[in-house]
Amino acid sequence: MELLFEKSIKKISQINYSFERFLLSEMNAKHRLISITGARGVGKTTMVLQFLKKSSLKDHQKLYVSLDDLYFAKNTVVDVVAQFVKLGGKLIVLDEVHKYINWSIEIKNIYDDYPDLQIVFTGSSILEIKKGDADLSRRAVEYSLPIMSLREFAEIEDNIKLPTYKVDDIIAHHLEISKEVCSKLKPIFYFKKYVEYGAYPFYRETYEEFPNLLLKTVNTILETDLPAVKKIDYSHIVKLKKLLLLISENVPFKPNISDLSSKIGITRDTILNYLDYLQSSNLITQLTTQSKGFRRFEKPDKIYLNNTNQLYAITPKTPDTGTLRETFFLQSTQTTNNVNYTTKGDFIVDDKYIFEVGGKNKTYHQIADIENSYIAADDIEFGIGNKIPLWLFGFLY
Repeated sequence: MELLFEKSIKKISQINYSFERFLLSEMNAKHRLISITGARGVGKTTMVLQFLKKSSLKDHQKLYVSLDDLYFAKNTVVDVVAQFVKLGGKLIVLDEVHKYINWSIEIKNIYDDYPDLQIVFTGSSILEIKKGDADLSRRAVEYSLPIMSLREFAEIEDNIKLPTYKVDDIIAHHLEISKEVCSKLKPIFYFKKYVEYGAYPFYRETYEEFPNLLLKTVNTILETDLPAVKKIDYSHIVKLKKLLLLISENVPFKPNISDLSSKIGITRDTILNYLDYLQSSNLITQLTTQSKGFRRFEKPDKIYLNNTNQLYAITPKTPDTGTLRETFFLQSTQTTNNVNYTTKGDFIVDDKYIFEVGGKNKTYHQIADIENSYIAADDIEFGIGNKIPLWLFGFLY
């Protein structure tokens, strides 16, 4: 126990506030049980350490533990919490719970047995707390931490703090908002860097090696995180990698399930299962039409990689400009809004707004005479009428 305290105090003391993910200020910090999920590399651990550092509790009253620590090879979380509470513990953070077999049952027991203890736990985006051995969904307030937005990238790069905007506000007031943003930064300058390496905070470790680091992160998700949650063996991982590479080479991808089954050497149902795994791992985004929405084990109409950084890291060739633009729009809007595939334009947002994504010279030809239709145009600082700067959708969160 002393060793855990020593590690915890050291980690908390070393964390800084030079940059905070938006979720830190938005989540209900007083709730007794808080769940934070998200893809590997988006900054969950840093955020919960900042949460602990901000707490007014004394050192012996708060504790950070990572459940992939070797300490838990011989000790249980229940035993650790029992000792912690006896020493006056009030707040515990359990990081990487998906690495611990009985995480849901033990957290439920802790929650029920220690009503004065606040518990925060983090896990992979694959984690489904409703489907653990103990359903925690009625007890926990759940948060999902996405990749960094363009707005956050500008903040982490140059400490430029700007507000967020809703899609409705952007549509109605994009010129005024653009003027406000452009008075403080050059958005296209940041956009060009962001699409290549700005979606994950760890890009700051090394710009040159970031694509390789991200590719390693993707492999870790497939080889470690996914098997830990879904209990699949290595033979499936090899085929999952093959499927992901095939998708990355053809995005935006309109899947032919029979053709995929033949190329990968697995059944139709297994292909749909694999696509669900990749989506829950935040490696791809599947789109269906707004009329039916996305349902598990249903053939998607179109598939994208989850974000533009992955295009650079996974795709063996230089990403297509049009694909980069569409992927950026999708990754930015799907975090705060409902986005679907449409045969008219590229995307429909909230079953209401049709968007065609393109360059500065993009015309209205494909969406002419469609109500509530707009162009999200790259390489412009200011839009006019129904033509809106693409970068502006990076300010939704």
